Amino acid sequence: MARLIVDNISISFPLYHVESRSLKKTVLAAASGRLGEDKKHRLTVEALRNVSFSLHSGDRVGFIGSNGAGKTTLLRAMAGIYEPVSGSITIDGAVTALLDASQGLNMDLTGNENIRLRALFSGFAEAQIKQLQADVAAFAGLDQFLDLPVRTYSSGMIIRLGFGLATAIKPQILLMDEWLLAGDASFMDKAKHRLETVVEGAEILVLSSHNTDIILRWCNRVIWMDTGRVRADGPPQEVLAAYLAPDQFAHAMAGAAG
Repeated sequence: MARLIVDNISISFPLYHVESRSLKKTVLAAASGRLGEDKKHRLTVEALRNVSFSLHSGDRVGFIGSNGAGKTTLLRAMAGIYEPVSGSITIDGAVTALLDASQGLNMDLTGNENIRLRALFSGFAEAQIKQLQADVAAFAGLDQFLDLPVRTYSSGMIIRLGFGLATAIKPQILLMDEWLLAGDASFMDKAKHRLETVVEGAEILVLSSHNTDIILRWCNRVIWMDTGRVRADGPPQEVLAAYLAPDQFAHAMAGAAG
């Protein structure tokens, strides 16, 4: 049984080159009370402050909140990219993180070499590696480009390879940022069924998105992040009713009903 426990974590980032009075004033205004000081007496922005929650098999959680609320920082902390300055994160289960199109890709290796490397990391046997290569190749449609270094790819090609590879391996815990829902129309038409299959197969889903339709369709729980803290945590309709303006909430509910 998969589980993910976030226990009172805080994350802060040091600010450099803020000695001038005008720049300090700008930073103070933008940080909205989120400034602190680290052990080296450097000015820091507190991206996350004393965040706690626990997730278990069956949880499908949507993070909502304004830009800068801490949603992506929290996802990256759960993916092991950022280390909390205090608190802890406990994870039981295999994690797949769809946070960045190029995440986990070595730009100097070919597409096929990246696929093979990911398969070896996942403990695949040779037959499974060949099956994975065939699956990703069929989905991404990159043909001969799979034999070229990824650094030669366009941004769209990188998304196709990264998405195809990440969704080819069934995760227990799936972490997703909303970039995945913003591809070009032809790509999303092709990717929609594949993505929904991965979402349905995951034991735990954690999704950050401004798209209320996706939140209402995929999630059974919503966490509202505000200035680095958890402001609300509960059923989607209850939290969205508090987060959205009344007309926006009514529109979202009408769309979900339709």
